[in-house]
Amino acid sequence: MAYNLLKGKRGIIFGALDENSIAWKVALKAHEEGAQFTLTNAPIAMRMGEINKLAETCGATVIPADATSIEDLENLFAKSMEALGGKIDFVLHSIGMSPNIRKGRDYGDMNYEWFLKTLDISALSFHKVMQVAEKKDALNEYASIVALSYIAAQRSFPDYTDMAQAKAALESIARSYGARLGKMKKVRVNTISQSPTKTTAGKGISGFDAFYDFADMMSPLGNASAEECADYTISMFSDLTRKVTMQNLMHDGGFCHSGITNELIERLSK
Repeated sequence: MAYNLLKGKRGIIFGALDENSIAWKVALKAHEEGAQFTLTNAPIAMRMGEINKLAETCGATVIPADATSIEDLENLFAKSMEALGGKIDFVLHSIGMSPNIRKGRDYGDMNYEWFLKTLDISALSFHKVMQVAEKKDALNEYASIVALSYIAAQRSFPDYTDMAQAKAALESIARSYGARLGKMKKVRVNTISQSPTKTTAGKGISGFDAFYDFADMMSPLGNASAEECADYTISMFSDLTRKVTMQNLMHDGGFCHSGITNELIERLSK
């Protein structure tokens, strides 16, 4: 059921790769709720994914952009405002990639050049997006900016390696830029810390299936799905959350506050 929560709003959605992507689900839900938006991803990711198919479904314009490039981001915001007919009301940052993880480098054998690339792609790009938006005066008052995070920013998890540091930086940037944009234009900046989700990127992490099952047993409400994350994100884009900013919002079925559950005790007792 649609509620017209985003009727008349304009946005930019980063990171929709394929039908498993949270950003893909957010785009479908934003379209359903009446929003107009552009879709963007790095050129290499666009060649690997199916973003044009999503654009046809949502009536969206696709604008390629490397989120680590200021020049690309300037072009993205300029063309988005032109295509949408005005300033931006919401932005989704759903970007994360670690060359160390992709190439199987152990945390104690980190390639530091790749580590810097992880930070640039997965965290600094968030700052660059907001800095470009600020300098171009591209945001309407009460706009909402959301980035997707993960609890590894606060806790250690095997095989998540340097992405944990990237997510910690991402959440810190949300607080710092949230304070700035809130005072400046009443713009909200938040991160959503999502359950382990069976996206293309998530399933590429070693041991993901086992951890997915563990998190589900540890969460009183079970793991939050990509579709449920999209619902939550839409609520953050809507006018119903105008005073929520600088927060890391846990969307994990209660995992973050669970010590142990009966289900896990029974499983370990066998």
